[in-house]
Amino acid sequence: MKLVCNVAAALVKSRGFHSSAFARWLGTEMCKELKTKVLRLLPPTSNGPTLLDETDGAEILRCTVKALKESHIVAVPTDTIYGLACLAQNSEAIRKTYDTKGRNGQKPLAICVGEIQDIYKYCKVKVKRELLCDLLPGPVTLVFERSEELNTDLNPFTSLVGVRIPDHPFMRQLCQMCGEPLALTSANISSQTSTVEVHEFQELWPKLAVVVDGGPIGGQSRLGSTVVDLSIPGKYSIIRPGCALSPTVDVLEHKYGLSEHSGEK
Repeated sequence: MKLVCNVAAALVKSRGFHSSAFARWLGTEMCKELKTKVLRLLPPTSNGPTLLDETDGAEILRCTVKALKESHIVAVPTDTIYGLACLAQNSEAIRKTYDTKGRNGQKPLAICVGEIQDIYKYCKVKVKRELLCDLLPGPVTLVFERSEELNTDLNPFTSLVGVRIPDHPFMRQLCQMCGEPLALTSANISSQTSTVEVHEFQELWPKLAVVVDGGPIGGQSRLGSTVVDLSIPGKYSIIRPGCALSPTVDVLEHKYGLSEHSGEK
């Protein structure tokens, strides 16, 4: 059955099928034994990222939201690499995400939201709103003190949380439709290479309710987002260089006058 699903996924990619009828058929007929729906978004255009039309995009969004609301894990495209997502406020789903990846329980998960204003509900922001707007949406994870609104079972070992707004229309609409943050991590077995196409993490498919295939991602650098700690006023520290280090540092230092922090708080 896994081979059949793989062939089906390859067929979608090679022939460009993206109708809602084919998406339903692929999910319910080819992969029903695995109970995993593999749904393909419209291919990227030369002028922008993956598109969502009224029929296919809405259906894929509804299917993905339903899976998330039922405490399942889904695979999604972002602006950097493919990710695994679940509802951040759902403790059962958080546990499943760690189990799915084989991830060390002491490694944190970031959260993903749809709009700048959502950050203030789950984080204690100590920088200007304009700074957030300059970096997000984009390939950057900003780390702040977490607020009391965030699930205490998410990263209980730290008072900080990283937050993302990917520059990807599907991800932003998904967060908006869920009405709550997603917990987000890379779609791979822990410690293995990040993935930029869905076939690269096929071994995880049986553990996922939905795999959203947005096609090959970006420049395929596999570096993931640049992770920056902004929890100390007037300071920043780079936790992970990622794919946008230079422009991020330029904004932080030259536009907002932040200085790099190193060492203990």
